[in-house]
Amino acid sequence: MYSINIVKLFTKRAIVFPEKEWLFSLLVISLVLWLIFLGNSPLRDWDEGTYALVAREIYRTGNWLYPTIQGEPFLLKPPLMQWLIACCYHLGGVQEFTTRLPGAVLTALGVPLLYLVGRLAFQQSLPALFAALVYLTMLPVVRHGRLAMLDGMTISFFLLLLFCLLKARQNRKYALGVGFCLGLIILTKGMIVLLLGAIACLFLLADRQLALLKSPYLWVGILLGNAPAIAWYIAQWQHYGNTFLEVHFQAQAFDRLVQTVEGNSGPVWYYLLELLKYGFPWLLFLPGGLYLAWKERYHTWGSLVLLGTIIYLGTISLMRTKLPWYVMPVYPFLALAIGARLSKIWQHGNFRVRTWTIFLTIIAVAGLGGCVYFYLKKQPVLIVMSIILTISMSIAAWLIKKRDRNFIPVIFAGMYLVLALLMSSQSWIWELKEAFPVKPVADLIRVNVSPGTQIYTSFAYGRPSLDFYSDCKVTAATVPILKKMLSNKSYLLLDNIALQQLNLTGSKVIGAVNGFTLITKN
Repeated sequence: MYSINIVKLFTKRAIVFPEKEWLFSLLVISLVLWLIFLGNSPLRDWDEGTYALVAREIYRTGNWLYPTIQGEPFLLKPPLMQWLIACCYHLGGVQEFTTRLPGAVLTALGVPLLYLVGRLAFQQSLPALFAALVYLTMLPVVRHGRLAMLDGMTISFFLLLLFCLLKARQNRKYALGVGFCLGLIILTKGMIVLLLGAIACLFLLADRQLALLKSPYLWVGILLGNAPAIAWYIAQWQHYGNTFLEVHFQAQAFDRLVQTVEGNSGPVWYYLLELLKYGFPWLLFLPGGLYLAWKERYHTWGSLVLLGTIIYLGTISLMRTKLPWYVMPVYPFLALAIGARLSKIWQHGNFRVRTWTIFLTIIAVAGLGGCVYFYLKKQPVLIVMSIILTISMSIAAWLIKKRDRNFIPVIFAGMYLVLALLMSSQSWIWELKEAFPVKPVADLIRVNVSPGTQIYTSFAYGRPSLDFYSDCKVTAATVPILKKMLSNKSYLLLDNIALQQLNLTGSKVIGAVNGFTLITKN
């Protein structure tokens, strides 16, 4: 019930807590949620396995400037995440926990950073606190931020940039931080800096802070902060030539704007569906929050929410390539809007009793269904999670019906406990069930095949996580190619259908596990 206590203490005017204590409390509860059982599940395809492979090669070879994957140049993304993972490998060994640690810690820092941004934007503490707690208890933010992926880090750097912009109104020296944050974003996720930088620039204009553009601190910060990123890009271009430009800029950035890459397409409303799927219960309060932002569009927080939401969500919705995690940077803006709405409810009432009661009751009923489902699946942690979801949403619905504002801390506490239980289970990365369990197959390869060996598989596609755990390069191939590779005495990883299609005369079966057989020529 820590979240309840925070909100109740905060609203008692007789109790005055220093800002540092609020920040420390938010940081602690965030780190707990992002770090508990962080290494309890295998790495996910694609990005996690890919970044782990690159970081491990940096760790093994000491080649920090020109990262490679399976000995080939890795030109897709900037190297900051891989550098941080490699550092963690030096400190704690190569494992899931150290692979995910940098991204998880930096994403968790986004919670107190959002509080700081909200505190300056609202010029009040309560809506800032509510916004930070909403962000803390959003399922996509927590789940995705625990993965070894780039989005959580990028968001935290962007929030730090916004904090520096807002703080620079009082002290121009903070403008130095804007440039360094831009450089960190570039070294993390490259060209997304153009979109996030445009949002920051338009916000600066909307907030009538044109004088900041004349500040030498801003331009010195941009020069110094971007120098490492520019130097890295120049080094890659000099080393790889036009190949780097074609892969890193055209294929990874601009092509995704105008064409579908690797079949990842969707309608214009794709990301609205993503928000609807994973945004409850907080989406109940989003329409009211956005309406408040529109009413206060000439205030700092209103212009920030509207510009960030409209520009970012509109841009990614028009992109031809669509992936679920592209929507992540919009969540801080939504959290600010929801925080403003919850603050108004807490201070002035204005309940939508019928609508909120119905929706929270539906969520409570869904929790009951989860209890039955997870009982049949024999997953006790998730049973407890479903019980807490049912109880907290039921209490919140009852309090709303009584027009009692304490439904807000009840939802905060309930969602925090629900997410903590989900993250402590082995079900928080549900995509792992989309393909065969990778670790047993990788163990079969690692025990019987020398590291770095090329292996060919009949599985439909290559899996970076399998490459990582097996320490070999496992490449998907058609049956004719598999036949050719077998005659060349290569190692093959075959499913049962491929086994029947190949002539295995003179072949040696090394072992089998989970429907896959490892063979080679005698």
